[in-house]
Amino acid sequence: MNGKTNAVRLVEQAGIPCREAFYEFDENDLNGMHAAEALRMPPEQVFKTLVARGERTGINVFCIPVCCELDLKKAAKAAGDKNMELIAVKELLPLTGYIRGGCSPVGMKKKYPTYLDETCILWEEIAVSAGARGHQLILNPEALARLVSAELADIIV
Repeated sequence: MNGKTNAVRLVEQAGIPCREAFYEFDENDLNGMHAAEALRMPPEQVFKTLVARGERTGINVFCIPVCCELDLKKAAKAAGDKNMELIAVKELLPLTGYIRGGCSPVGMKKKYPTYLDETCILWEEIAVSAGARGHQLILNPEALARLVSAELADIIV
């Protein structure tokens, strides 16, 4: 294996230009703000991937800037559901194939409905997890949205 994560391989196979960035992380502090600082990028440009369960729609994926919080009411509305709640951390690996702090919207075990906060279009490129802690993928947000069939939505507080 060449050391590339599945997410990076999938982006490259799709012909999407991307860069990888690596940074030191602390197991006890997996805050996305740390990633933004380490990457020397504005926190509004670095996106975290959250997984939630809708009452009717089941599992949904939301990508939002690391400095923001997911608005569960807006998330539910975007997904066409009444209620949405974040899944428990212990469910993350079995559902997505990723661990906390390394969850990428690219290459999950199953294809879940995915929503990218609409602020992503303010940037030529955004950073998302490459599927491992301390490893980010930097790419065009519209290309990412096409790759994962994400809808752009107003989903932050």
